[in-house]
Amino acid sequence: MLRSKMKWNFTYNEWNDSVSPVHGLTQLTQTLLHKRNIMEPDEIEKFLHPSLDNLHDPFLMSDMSKSVERVRRAIENKESILVFGDYDADGVSSTTVMVEALREAGAECDFYIPNRFTEGYGPNEEAFMFAGDTGYSVIITVDNGIAAAHEAEVAKQLGIDLIITDHHEVQEKLPDAYAIIHPKTSKDYPFDELAGVGVAFKFASALLGRFPKELLDLVVIGTIADLVPLQGENRILAHFGLQAISHSNRPGIEALRQVCGIDGHINEETIGFTIGPRLNAVGRLQDASPAVDLLLSSNVDEAIQLAEFINSLNQERQKIVADIAKEAEEMLASGEEVSDRVIIVAKEGWNPGVLGIVASKLVRKFDRPAIVLGIDKELGEAKGSARSIDAFDLFQNCMEVRDRFKHFGGHAQAAGMTLSVEQIDGLRKDLNRLADQKLSAEDYQQTLDIALTVDIENLSLKQVEEVNQLRPFGMGNPKPLFRVKHSPKEIRLIGSRKNHLKLQFQKENAKLEGVAFGMGELYPHISPHASLEVVGELGINEWNGKKNLQLMIKDMMINEWQLFDFRGSKHLEKNITIPDGEKFAAVTFHDAAQSPHQLPIYSHAELDGSEEFDGVLLLDLPNRLEDLAGLLKKQQPGKLYACYRLEDGAFLKTWPTRDHFKWFYGMLMKRKTFNLDREGDQLAARRGWDRSMVDFISQVFFELEFVKMEDGLITINSKPSQKDLQESVLYQERQYQLKIEQALYYSTFKELKDWLDSYMSPIEEEAVNGL
Repeated sequence: MLRSKMKWNFTYNEWNDSVSPVHGLTQLTQTLLHKRNIMEPDEIEKFLHPSLDNLHDPFLMSDMSKSVERVRRAIENKESILVFGDYDADGVSSTTVMVEALREAGAECDFYIPNRFTEGYGPNEEAFMFAGDTGYSVIITVDNGIAAAHEAEVAKQLGIDLIITDHHEVQEKLPDAYAIIHPKTSKDYPFDELAGVGVAFKFASALLGRFPKELLDLVVIGTIADLVPLQGENRILAHFGLQAISHSNRPGIEALRQVCGIDGHINEETIGFTIGPRLNAVGRLQDASPAVDLLLSSNVDEAIQLAEFINSLNQERQKIVADIAKEAEEMLASGEEVSDRVIIVAKEGWNPGVLGIVASKLVRKFDRPAIVLGIDKELGEAKGSARSIDAFDLFQNCMEVRDRFKHFGGHAQAAGMTLSVEQIDGLRKDLNRLADQKLSAEDYQQTLDIALTVDIENLSLKQVEEVNQLRPFGMGNPKPLFRVKHSPKEIRLIGSRKNHLKLQFQKENAKLEGVAFGMGELYPHISPHASLEVVGELGINEWNGKKNLQLMIKDMMINEWQLFDFRGSKHLEKNITIPDGEKFAAVTFHDAAQSPHQLPIYSHAELDGSEEFDGVLLLDLPNRLEDLAGLLKKQQPGKLYACYRLEDGAFLKTWPTRDHFKWFYGMLMKRKTFNLDREGDQLAARRGWDRSMVDFISQVFFELEFVKMEDGLITINSKPSQKDLQESVLYQERQYQLKIEQALYYSTFKELKDWLDSYMSPIEEEAVNGL
């Protein structure tokens, strides 16, 4: 038995799921499309082959015409326009898109991104007053502003026309702005899940009166980095955006490629794990303007310098995150902060720019919603970020206690907030109460949505390549997870610290390689030939021009009992690892004095099944097979360790047959006497027997009164009784002991496992001697 770390959610019933055949597609791909409710031929064609023709008219958005008209009037009147951006990857790419579009349209414009540490998220009164004093008559927000009710009033008082373009959740009150361009406030717009950069791109398209494909390399960054659903328009923009950024000659993109070591095609994972984090890092540690400067740059040397600077900031960010995460975990472990249904940790000096990443780490580690706050003692404020589990909508639940916050905004799974220090305990109490009311124990376990169970002999490179047509994967179009159930042919530790697993599955001529990063600790808990169930992402590993199927494993389990074979081992302490949280017992059938790891020792009679154990160690062999069979039927452990050694066994090198007994008796009849002490070794050597066999035959003859023995001298009994060898108690005992040793000690792993299998489930009584 090996427990999975996550909850496995099987999203299917059968392999084909009643899917009607579609010409040219494998059944695997069809099933995956069907699960996405894509079943009709035209829907399948649109999904697998996105087209720019399926993008919606930007003028369907509310206030789009009004906003474009205002910008054109500003251009005619030579008014200055300020683009008010945000400091994450979506905000940075949105700002760049808007600035480039405005400049191409002929506008006099610049951009402003608030400092996360001194100004916080979104519009603020001081920034708007500065814009008014500087002469800006139009402010266009990108990726922010939908919650800026007060700032909209400030803009009005200053005589500034505020155009809000945003995609974040709409709050109770809309700002009284000149115009609001937001998919969720536009009842006529067919798609409401655009990223901030997607909304900015729609504005750019409307303003320029054409489709600005040269901006797609920017659109894809914010669309993927901001984790919006990759469906509908987002899928189209991401699909063509990945093509555009892979061939982009924009100096900023080329510089990022160089410093990140990106070679070849850029996919969604490159943006999500390489480009996005670096652009995010700037605003997390300082003013985010260099990130916009990099994307706007037309000078190669300048772009390289900016990219190298941004890359160094990202390295610094990684260290800060690791340090804060360690502190937060120590606070939770020590009880300094309560780790309840919702984790809230706060400390003075924590950099608020990285707390969202720290919160994500805590969610993954503890399977709890997490809020991480940095305390500003002078202001008496706590500012930070929150991340959540699937079952707990952060936005909705925090809106129920909105009065606790000075500022709050975000999505279901991520949010940012500012509150007074005095409100932290109350917030913790409120959110834990809400979680207690709404969540069950299962909700706190991470879930893996499994698309299909596949047999390795049914997999092919063509199938996996076809599945890749579903890319780009992301929110709303997750990379499919597959379950494979098979005994690995080989399993070994890899990596410099031996903290990863590599598995080889094989069935007939089909092969599948599995890699489980960070799961090296499971190695001692997987027995040979175990029926392993693994869940992971199918891919293709290419090395030296050769392509192989590969499964990147996310979780694994073994749903049957396991046998760990340490028969004869003298290093049990080293070989056996007791998993944290599992209960083990050592069992003896005699009087074994030692057990590894100081486990409690029980006699086999003491274990009656009333106390459950995850693992049981057998320290010695039973006198009767029935004793072991009875123990197994009562106890049913998930793991059984054969730890016994055999110092003086009954297993002879050659078990004496009737011919051996007949020859020995004939020798005695001929010689009349035989000195066992002096001649035993010589006889054994001459006949090629083991000395123990000579002694055993002699003792059996003595018990059956065929011979007399005195001081090692054997003589023939002149009137022996007529008895069969089976009437000898010694013969019977040794024969039965041999049977035990053959079954439990000298058997192969498979033979031992098969025998034990008969008693590891509550079944009807069977003859234990039927080996």
